[in-house]
Order: sequence, then C-alpha cells, then structure tokens
Amino acid sequence: METLGYLIDGFGVALAPHNLMFALIGAFLGTLIGALPGLGPANGVAILIPLAFTLGLPPETALIMLTSVYAGAMYGGRISSILLNIPGDEPAMMTCLDGYPMAQKGKAAEALAISAIASFMGSLIATIGLILLAPLLAKFALTFGPAEYFALFVLAFATLGGITGKNPVKTILAAAIGLMIATVGIDSTGTQRYTFGVLELYEGVDFIIAIVGLFAISELLFFIESRAGGGKGPMKVNKLSLSWKEIGSIFPTTLRGGVLGFISGVLPGAGASLGSFISYTLEKKILGSKGRFGEGDPRGVAAPEAGNNGASSGALVPMLTLGVPGSGTTAVLLALLISMNITPGPMMFTQNADIVWGVIAALLVGNFLLLLLNIPLVGIFVKLLSVPPKYLLPIVTMVAFVGIYSISNSAFDLYFMVAFGVAGYILRKLEIPLVPIILGLLLGPEMEKNLGHALTISNGEWSVLWSSGLSITLWALAIIGLVLPVVVGPVLRRRMRAAQENVD
Repeated sequence: METLGYLIDGFGVALAPHNLMFALIGAFLGTLIGALPGLGPANGVAILIPLAFTLGLPPETALIMLTSVYAGAMYGGRISSILLNIPGDEPAMMTCLDGYPMAQKGKAAEALAISAIASFMGSLIATIGLILLAPLLAKFALTFGPAEYFALFVLAFATLGGITGKNPVKTILAAAIGLMIATVGIDSTGTQRYTFGVLELYEGVDFIIAIVGLFAISELLFFIESRAGGGKGPMKVNKLSLSWKEIGSIFPTTLRGGVLGFISGVLPGAGASLGSFISYTLEKKILGSKGRFGEGDPRGVAAPEAGNNGASSGALVPMLTLGVPGSGTTAVLLALLISMNITPGPMMFTQNADIVWGVIAALLVGNFLLLLLNIPLVGIFVKLLSVPPKYLLPIVTMVAFVGIYSISNSAFDLYFMVAFGVAGYILRKLEIPLVPIILGLLLGPEMEKNLGHALTISNGEWSVLWSSGLSITLWALAIIGLVLPVVVGPVLRRRMRAAQENVD
C-alpha cells in the first residue's frame, strides 16, 4: 500500500502539464534519434542534456524528459532496422532478422506496428517490475556499509564488459582512464591533484562537459567523416492492415520477451543486447518448425523488441536503488542526477521520493505516449531518415555548445568539451569504449570516499573490505562478472553476427 501511495503521488508529478509536455517532446526526439543509424540512446541523451540546462528545467522535469528520450530511442531503433536493414543501435540488430524480410514482402507498416506494440508491452512489463522491485532493493541497500559499497563499485566496473561488449582489456583501460580523471581537483584533505595551476580544474572535471564532449562531439566528428553525403532513402511503407488476430498471436511472445528483457536489464552488465538476443532465441526454440524465423515472421520482430525495451527499463533499477548504472544510457542519466546534486541510491527513495516516483510514473505515461506517437506518425520518422546529416549537424552542434555555455558561462568549458570530443573520437577509432570512462569519472569519488571510510573504521586493516557475508558475495559476483563476458561475450556476438549474415 505504501508503494501504491508513492506511485499515486508520482502520477501527480508526471501528469503535471509542463512535465507531460516535456515527456512528449522527449518521446518524439528519442524516437527520431533512435531511428538515425548509429546514434543510439546514450548519444541521444548526452546530446540533449545541455538542452535541459539551457531551458533551466527542474530536476524532475529534466529527468522525465531524458528518460522519455531514452525510451523513445529504444522504440526508434527498429525503424532503420526494418526499412534499411541497418540497426539503429546494437540491441536493434535482432529486429533486422525478420523485420527487413517483412518489409521486402510489402509488410513494412505491419512490421513497424508490431514492433511498436511489442516495445510498448516490453516496457510496460519492465516498468511494473521496476515498481515492485526497486523499493525492496532500496531497503536492502540501506544495510550497506562503506566496505559493501566499495565492493559494489568494484562489481560495477567488473561487469562493464557486458555493457560495452568490447575487448575486456580495453574496457579495463577505459575504466582506469575514467578513475584517473576523477582524481583531478582538490581532495578531502585539501591537496591539489593534477590541477597544473589551472583554476577551473580545482573543482574537478564537470561530468556534463565530459559526457557531451565524449559522446556528442565525437559523434559529430564521426558524422563528418562517414556520413557527410546525403541521406539514404528508406523503403516505401505500405498502408497498415493489421488485424486483431495478428496482434493476439504476438501477445505470448511479448510477455516472454518483456520478462526476459527486464531480468537482463536488472543484472549489472547484461543490458538490452542480451535481452533482445535471448528473447529471440527462446522464441525460436519454443516455436520450432511452427515459426518462419529469418523469413519475416512477426514473432521474430516482437520478441527482440519486447526484450530490448524491457531491458532498458530494467536497467533503471540498479541506477535508482544502488547508484550503479545498468547500461550506458543510465550511466549518462546518473551523471545528470549527480550534476543536479541528487545522489542516486537507497536514500533517494526517501530524500527525493517525488523525483523517483515521478520518473517511474512518467515511464508508464511515456509508454502510452510512444505507442500513440509511433503508429500514426511513423511516416514522419521514415521521411526524416532521408534528411542529409549536413543539415542535422549544425542543429546538434548548436544545442551542445549553447547548453554547455549556459551552465557556467565559461569559454574554458567549451574548449574542454571540444578536447574531450577529439579524445573521444580517437578512443573510438582505437575501439576503446567510452562508457567505462564516464563510469570511472562518476563513481570514482564515491569509491575513493567509501574506501577511505572503511579503512578509517578498521584502523587501516584491508581485510575489512571482505569481512562480511554481503561484501564477500559482492566480490564473488564481481569475479564472475569479470570472467563471464570474456567467456560468453565472444560466443554471443558470433551467434548474433551469424544470424544476421544468414538473413543477408
């Protein structure tokens, strides 16, 4: 009953006219960003964070808008997958397998509608799971001491391989770079570290500048390099003719996919890619010869879409309750919260209950908004796919620069943002993931503080870090999380590529 009361209060926040308006704007922009191949939700949220500061939005409104962008981008990724056979981001790869064959058969509108319905169901199931699980996990997290929190942060870094899907050595290197950047500034004893006499560095590196530079500016550089020409015209979309019987046939698929996706999202490091893959694979095994997977089976579109959208909402659980992001995009949202002096974690459910439950309620509202947007307005999103990047680049650049300058009115921050952008471009060329850098920058100060507290309590005895059953469990999970992606990750990626090649 207590949870229900909080949720009702949350709807009061989410349904406020200005919050509802920004949720709608976020859902529209997110769908557009998701539809553009290569951008993805993490880049989309990073690009629009400055807009929230430029408009002077309060924390709950900013978070509602950007979580709507996140949800919308997960919806939008299917558009280019189905029409162009180009995944909007990695989780949308599995949608290509049956979505594109459906479009080739003249059923593009049906494929887009089925994917929208499956995305809605997957997100709805996961949001209900978030409502039920998050308060319980937050209460459990209140039993954590500094040693347990330090072990939890180690777990977060250990599971980064699952989030990034990259070489584990490069992932660890990226995390180390982030932790090094986190040490810049004045520490708790008043000692200057790596400031080099630059006054602007005394307070450390601003999360938002780093994120916008690494994600948004580096993405602009990639646009200039690889997509300077005109846009690619999408396949023609037929008139929608989807019967209730066809919608009913995908209902069990979306239920299974939504549950599997939510579990994947809650597990640190698993993410939407795993959610979409296991949902598709399970559905293929359940149906067996009854399905026409790889040939344009509607259930082959519904399963991965329910899975990846379920995972996107599930990834908010560890971020809100433990302060540990469950995906690259939630790492960016974590930075937004910290920059607004809000500390994600168990205390957020008591100190900032209006924000937490407002965002959760907004997810429910946003799912209905996205469903209403995606079916009737799909023609608009399809046409926007053909807009040449040379027209989009100036708009994105303007938003990033104006937003960053509006935060501090400092030209130094603009130079710093560009420097991060160039660094991000080089790192991406070297296939070094950016999310671990951001996570190191975000969690580094808290990790250092908890380590210091734990050692102070134990008079310098390092054994305090594994002295409780809970901390030992977290260390064990960290070891498993570090080893598992090395063993399972290559196999998973090979199977995803093989499935894609079979269709191509």
